[in-house]
Amino acid sequence: MSSGSLSTNHLLGIKYISRSDIELIFKTADGFKDVINRPIKKVPSLRDVTIANLFFENSTRTKISFELAEKRLSADVVNFSASSSSVKKGETLLDTVNNVLAMKVDMVVMRHPVPGAPMFLSKKIDASVINAGDGTHEHPTQALLDAYSIRRHLGSVEGKKIVIIGDIKHSRVALSNIFCLTKMGAHIKLCGPPTLIPKHIESLGVEVEYDLDKALEWCDVANVLRIQLERQDIKYIPSLREYNLYYGIDKERLNRLDKEITIMHPGPINRGVELNSDVADSDHSIILQQVENGVAIRMAVLYLLAGRKPISKI
Repeated sequence: MSSGSLSTNHLLGIKYISRSDIELIFKTADGFKDVINRPIKKVPSLRDVTIANLFFENSTRTKISFELAEKRLSADVVNFSASSSSVKKGETLLDTVNNVLAMKVDMVVMRHPVPGAPMFLSKKIDASVINAGDGTHEHPTQALLDAYSIRRHLGSVEGKKIVIIGDIKHSRVALSNIFCLTKMGAHIKLCGPPTLIPKHIESLGVEVEYDLDKALEWCDVANVLRIQLERQDIKYIPSLREYNLYYGIDKERLNRLDKEITIMHPGPINRGVELNSDVADSDHSIILQQVENGVAIRMAVLYLLAGRKPISKI
């Protein structure tokens, strides 16, 4: 493999890519950041490429971000929503995708409620597959945009202390972040109620801290996750009010720290639960920068997987 291409034909998870892959994606995203801040925000880079967005699970932000990235690159885009498709009539995943591929699609962006579905698909079809979230497993582009946002804001990821707070047990964002940030040389702590921290998670090279104030005092960056009520089959916390009392971040809590920290959130925010508005909308927060960086990162991933040569400037 040359240093100018990704080591894989798919983006199935951060677990399966190298640090040099991540660095290449970041370098490519730097060029696309310039593009999306120009008056004309479009380049013809993927003019001959057709991309299918297959979302078997509801999504707003990720779907819009991928669509915007694809259109900024001038790709042809096919959108597929399982809720209004033949999947409801009993069609299998493979049948659905084969029908889409019969339309001569080059790349598939897929979100699916079953962990491992994108991996299964990548072994069965000839197109590049990008995992846009599979169950509680991974969400690689979210982790890439989170790490990229830290690098843009603080200058580097290496050596930074990052705490991931909240519902770690049900979060694909947490797992992808752990893989990505540790590969980039960051120190990671997880913080949340004991019921929402998976057993043996320390085997991934992270520490666990149950006291939020201690975790915030330690960290440079707090990546705050929402409580994933839709993925919880039983009650893991007594109430959202109690969760907010112990693990919610408000301005008063931040003011007690003897330093300034950076606040991140993958969205959507449950305001008044994990983050209060006085923090989400404050100067501490880089949440809106994450959204903008997400488009640049997804443009970079699409561009590199399409086999285009790396760029320093578009």
